[in-house]
Amino acid sequence: MAPRSRWVHRPGLKSVDLEYSPTRQPARAEERRTIRAPFPMRNAAGFTVIAVLGAITFAFPRPARAAGAVQEKDLYAGWLKMYDLKFDDAHRSFAAWKQNYPDDPLGPASNAAAYLFSELARLGALESELFVDDSGFKERAKLRPDSTKKTLFGQEIARAEQLADAALQRFGNDSNALFVKSLAFGLRADNAGLIEKQSLAALSYTKEGRVYAERLMQSNPDAADAYLGPGVENYLLSLKPAPSRVLLRMTGSNIDRERGLEEIRQTASHGHYLEPFAKLLLAVAALRDNNPVRARELLAELHVRFPDNELYIREMGRIDKGLR
Repeated sequence: MAPRSRWVHRPGLKSVDLEYSPTRQPARAEERRTIRAPFPMRNAAGFTVIAVLGAITFAFPRPARAAGAVQEKDLYAGWLKMYDLKFDDAHRSFAAWKQNYPDDPLGPASNAAAYLFSELARLGALESELFVDDSGFKERAKLRPDSTKKTLFGQEIARAEQLADAALQRFGNDSNALFVKSLAFGLRADNAGLIEKQSLAALSYTKEGRVYAERLMQSNPDAADAYLGPGVENYLLSLKPAPSRVLLRMTGSNIDRERGLEEIRQTASHGHYLEPFAKLLLAVAALRDNNPVRARELLAELHVRFPDNELYIREMGRIDKGLR
C-alpha cells in the first residue's frame, strides 16, 4: 500500500515572504512540510479533520512501517539531491522508495523526473536565457537526448501513470494519485517542449495535467505543489503575441499572467517537492520584467541550498556583469 502525504496547517501563520535575506537559513525538510495556506479550511472527501488547541491537521493514513523502512523524508531528500544535480544519489533514494512502496506512483514519477532533469542539465536546456530571449528559444537546435535515459524516462512515467490510475479507480479523490498524474503530464510537457521541440504536444500535455491539478486543488487547497502546472500555463502563454493568445484561448488554454505568477508564488511559498523549481521560475519571470535584483535574490537563495548546481552561479554571474 502506498503511503499518504501529510499536511499540517496552523492558523495565524502568514504567507512566506519571498524577499531574500542573506541571514535566512534554508528551511529544513520538516519545516517545509508545514503548509502555510492563506485559504480557508474546509472538509474534503478522504480527509480527516481534527481541531486540537487551535491546530488543524489534514492527515492521510499511512501504512504500518517496518523498522528501518524508508520514510517520506528520504524521498524528499532525493528531490533535494536532484535539484543539486546529484542525480545518482537521487536515483538511489527513489529506488529505495520504490522497493519499500511498490504501489506508490510517486516513486516512479520521482525517478522519471530525475532522468528528465539530468538530461535538461546535461543539454543546458534550463538556461534562463532560453526563456528570456524568445527568438533564441525558438531557433535553438533540436537537442539530442540520451536514448537510454529517454527509454527509462518513458518506462517510469508509464509505471507512475499506471499506478496512479489504479489508485484513482479505488478512490477518485486520491490526493497522491492526482498529484502524480499532474506531475507526469508536466514532465511529459517539459520533455516535449524543451528537448523534442514538439510545442503542440507540450501544450496538449499541459492541458491534460491541468485537469488533475485542478481536481487536487479543489479537494485540498493546501496541496501547494499542484498550483505550479496551472501557474506555468497561465504565465508562459500570456507572453505569447496577441494573435497567438486568441487562438490558444479558443483551443482551451488558460492565459492569465497575474494569476499565473500568483499560482507559481503559492508553490514557491508553500510547496514541498516543487518549491525550488517554482522559485527558479520566479527568477526567470523577474528577468523578463527587467528586475535583475529580484532575480538575483532568488538565485542566491537557491545557490545557498544547492551549491553544486552551477546554473544559479552562472545566472548570478551574468546579472553581476550587467549582461541582462
